[in-house]
Amino acid sequence: MTSRIGSTVLGYPRIGPNRELKRALESYWSSRIDEAELRAVARELRVDAWRALRDAGLDSVPGNTFSFYDHVLDTAVTFGAVPPRFAGLGLGPLDTYFAMARGVESAPPLEMTKWFDTNYHYLVPEIGPDTRFSLADRTPVEQYREAAAEGVITRPVLVGPLTFLLLAKAADGAPESFQPLDRLLGLLDAYAELLGELRRAGVEWVQLDEPAFAADRTPDELDALSVAYERLGELEERPNLLVAGYFGDLGEALGVLASSPVEALAVDLVAGKSTVDAVSTVRGLSGKTLVAGLVDGRNVWRTDLDKALATAATLLGSADEVAVSTSCSLLHVPYDVAAEADIDPQVKSWLAFAAQKVREVVVLGRALSEGRDAVAGELAEARAAIADRASADRVRNHRVRARLQALRPEYSQRSDYETRRAAQQKSLRLPALPTTTIGSFPQTTDVRKARAALRSGRIDQATYRQRMRDEIERVIRLQEEIGLDVLVHGEPERNDMVQYFAENLDGFASTDNGWVQSYGSRCVRPPILFGDVARPKPITVEWTSYAQRLTEKPVKGMLTGPVTILAWSFVRDDQPLADTAKQVALAIRDEVNDLEAAGIRILQVDEPALRELLPLRSAQHADYLDWAVTSFRLASCGVAESTQIHTHLCYSEFGDVINAIVALDADVTSIEAARSRMEVLDDLNAVGFGRGVGPGVYDIHSPRVPETAEVVDLLRAALAAVPAERLWVNPDCGLKTRGYAEVEAALKHMVEAIAELR
Repeated sequence: MTSRIGSTVLGYPRIGPNRELKRALESYWSSRIDEAELRAVARELRVDAWRALRDAGLDSVPGNTFSFYDHVLDTAVTFGAVPPRFAGLGLGPLDTYFAMARGVESAPPLEMTKWFDTNYHYLVPEIGPDTRFSLADRTPVEQYREAAAEGVITRPVLVGPLTFLLLAKAADGAPESFQPLDRLLGLLDAYAELLGELRRAGVEWVQLDEPAFAADRTPDELDALSVAYERLGELEERPNLLVAGYFGDLGEALGVLASSPVEALAVDLVAGKSTVDAVSTVRGLSGKTLVAGLVDGRNVWRTDLDKALATAATLLGSADEVAVSTSCSLLHVPYDVAAEADIDPQVKSWLAFAAQKVREVVVLGRALSEGRDAVAGELAEARAAIADRASADRVRNHRVRARLQALRPEYSQRSDYETRRAAQQKSLRLPALPTTTIGSFPQTTDVRKARAALRSGRIDQATYRQRMRDEIERVIRLQEEIGLDVLVHGEPERNDMVQYFAENLDGFASTDNGWVQSYGSRCVRPPILFGDVARPKPITVEWTSYAQRLTEKPVKGMLTGPVTILAWSFVRDDQPLADTAKQVALAIRDEVNDLEAAGIRILQVDEPALRELLPLRSAQHADYLDWAVTSFRLASCGVAESTQIHTHLCYSEFGDVINAIVALDADVTSIEAARSRMEVLDDLNAVGFGRGVGPGVYDIHSPRVPETAEVVDLLRAALAAVPAERLWVNPDCGLKTRGYAEVEAALKHMVEAIAELR
């Protein structure tokens, strides 16, 4: 088989340009449509994507990139890695799949965590010694045939076997010495069977994604990589294999894969710039195709096509063929910048979403195969946009830059914790095991309608403000009735915990249709941070102060931290992230100080993305954690000893940042812990964490309501690790995406559990 790859992308968004999949999923889960209707929506989205990529001029179109929820979960189902608690539910295949993702009353869902250093969440496979891998689902074959019937020849994309096992966790009850990677040979047999079926169906190329090797890996893991691709490469009946590594440089894995009998390697030349030099020295690429990831698949800035072509030119001769691609899947960017009517035209001219990035790949591919003259107009247009962005006055704010230059170390320091704790106990007088929530309450239809009516001009600002006040009062009264100790205003005025702040800060642009999948049906619209950041006026003070006037109990002020604002935005790439983070921190610091001046005695600065931005290579950890911690402290340390600072972290593996969590020096840290059954507390204790901690006692990403006894059991486990005087009680995360019926029941059970323990 000698078919060439040419120009391609490693993956494509799957939620639909107008979030069609989200709406269909939520309609199915609420029984408003049946399975056939859901599958019809999914098929239409797949076909539209295949046709769009073919018609854009790609030489190779990726397939099997659609998912009803998560591609790692899809892989587990494909190869039969379904935990026993789901296999006996008596559900059909699709509902079993959703039970694994969302849980049911009798079966908690799989854990969920971040996909490497992105804001996408994947479901963590559970693998044990008794897991029997098999080809249990043939969706990759079926979707190849489906595309072929529509006249599109696709390249099926699969999570690679090493990455799948390295992202998995050992199933409950597995011996302590067991690692999922121990099951590699059994999994390879199932992959071999699938590859054989794909070849017999007519597939010429299969893409196997191995981003796990952009992170530090042990010699044993590198040996396993070699074993896997020697085994798969030597199969008598298989398609050509393209192994894709992305999110950074592959390090030693590049040489391992280059010497294996696979036909092509895809490398990330955006996040892994050092790969360009490595390619010229590694042996084994001759006779292979090198797929150069020259177009950024994770950010929204136009590609400097001249620079990309210069990079490609240095690779020519290092492999049999140099093809052009995105650095990673386009899953992480919105569909089409043309759908944005309200972004300032100058800023808009600097942007490229998925559709534009596909066109950039096609232009680069034509330039390599036909010469620059064939795409001279496209190159000139890109060159002009890059130059305009570099020289634009709106990108720089001299007052912000002067303030940054004037920073002193004491701006990010507070007195010692015990002194603060005594002052806070005297001021707040909270009971043992204080209860609270993470911040947001359900966003009702009425709240969303009011926001839409304000945007469309059907109601004025005064009417909108009154409706939000009515909702805040309802949330305050509900919390008082349930018996919570520290209240929140519920955040009805906020569309998203990052977007809301971005819309009120200088230096950001917001989209109308720039939706990106976070997990399942959950979509976000990351703002675009294009210039220096400043806060022109208070953002949250009015709403929080109003809530505090309604109650004698303390109300937390709720803010998003600088690292999370960066992580969940598309951030400028023309200056160091550390400088941008400090600019955002100063804007949040101004808000913190205004809330304190307004009488708010508890302030929560959330940093759920602290772990997410951690570089995949340990050599880069110290620099990142230094500026990340400094930015948080810069935002939060300008308050009195009696003002209590909280932070919140969720849905990440925290072991690598435990020392940084300590260094944040928050008075109270709430943290996701329900799905992992309080495992994170062991990590905190291992480093001597001695401040307040609120491990989540129920999982808000699942619709199931935990019984009181279940919460009691979790809290007993927490009390075995954390003294009662430092333990707070709260859900895992904000309640925005849940309904009031389940929220009220779950919070009542949480308070009942506390009453029993007290």
